[in-house]
Amino acid sequence: MIQQECGVTVWFTGLSGAGKTTICQFVEKELWTQGYRVEVLDGDAVRQNLCKGLGFSKEDREENIRRIGFVAHLLTRNNVIVLVSTISPYREIREQVRQSIQSFIEVYVNASLEVCEQRDVKGLYKKARAGEIKHFTGIDDPYEIPLSPEVECKTNQESIAQSANKVLKKLEELGYMVAKVNDL
Repeated sequence: MIQQECGVTVWFTGLSGAGKTTICQFVEKELWTQGYRVEVLDGDAVRQNLCKGLGFSKEDREENIRRIGFVAHLLTRNNVIVLVSTISPYREIREQVRQSIQSFIEVYVNASLEVCEQRDVKGLYKKARAGEIKHFTGIDDPYEIPLSPEVECKTNQESIAQSANKVLKKLEELGYMVAKVNDL
């Protein structure tokens, strides 16, 4: 039986290719291993299911983030550690989501546009530069860097494990990693 006393939303934000999902998966695996209730809301998966039909205009992006934030809020208030991995390029909507969730940790996954373009795992930057994708964050749509995130991961300078351990350490410092699975 899981005896987790409180939930929290850990919101990973950064450019496409910065390493949000990779760090998020590392953190998820570690939390599961330790017996915590954890749920991942990945931007790509949410867009295909909960937010299908939304485009990439500023209004649609904000609606996408509002929906993700609403689900994260529900899970968090039910004592789940929620890991959200999404570009969420606009500071104002990220702040609105923060205000709607009692326990919220913002993680800025910091990699420069140049580094993300070099990685270009999905080939999206190449398509955006060729004009095949419009409103692409970092190319023809802005990314507003968080002003004071609780954690900053510099993925061009740190290993995945180092970045993930920063997040885990912050969870521990703030008291979110306290109750674990009890053996019955």
